[in-house]
Amino acid sequence: MNKIKFLSTILVVGVGVSLAASAQTASTHDDGLASACKGLPNHNQLQTALMSARAQSNGGFNLDMWGVIVNRDGIVCAVAFTGVNRGSQWPGSRNIAAQKANTANAFSLPQLALSTANLYSATQPGGSLFGLQASNPIDPIVAYGGDPRNYGQSNDPMVGFHIGGVNVFGGGLGLYNAQGQLLGGLGVSGDSSCADHNIAWRTRHSLALDHVPAGVSGDNARPDNIVYDITNAPNLGIGVSAAGWGHPVCSSAATTIAGELPAIP
Repeated sequence: MNKIKFLSTILVVGVGVSLAASAQTASTHDDGLASACKGLPNHNQLQTALMSARAQSNGGFNLDMWGVIVNRDGIVCAVAFTGVNRGSQWPGSRNIAAQKANTANAFSLPQLALSTANLYSATQPGGSLFGLQASNPIDPIVAYGGDPRNYGQSNDPMVGFHIGGVNVFGGGLGLYNAQGQLLGGLGVSGDSSCADHNIAWRTRHSLALDHVPAGVSGDNARPDNIVYDITNAPNLGIGVSAAGWGHPVCSSAATTIAGELPAIP
């Protein structure tokens, strides 16, 4: 065998081994992801529920939405959008939806759910959770990596990785199954923060992952609902939440709708 033919053979064999190893790694990753995301909606289920929720009146601007689901460890399990393509909704809202999903999961417990809307007042200057926004930064490699043509698809580059991030306005909810088990978080973004909350709530209800044990809203039928109790403090000119969990009002319509959202099972 001459030297050129020998090197060619080695190259072909090497490429074959490399491809086989890559295929095995991809298969192992897929198996691990299926296990990590067990019990959570897949891409198609998330997209269907999100589109149904977005189609209703939510008190916002009637815009298209991004939706993200993470598991209890903060690993992204599904990313979807409602528009005709990835540019039909604010591109920046893909990462915001992921942040909201991560936040709702990260700051909810098996016995107590906190929506991202519940965190607004506590994270303002002087609040008991001031600075929380900077505690878990988003991973830019996960957020911006991969081929943008796959954003919002079943193979979105975020899927299978930790996204991180903290967001403290409406649109993020914990996911609890019928056994009361906390499985992860849902985040939606693309409209006003109040409409985002309403859309997230309806999406979670459609996915039957709204068996919430308790929350801070004061509404036993909607324990982690958005709270509208911010009033101006005399002589300060700033908003103060009576209960400490309040969120700013976006529109009277969104406020009314929030009070009429489906009750927990």
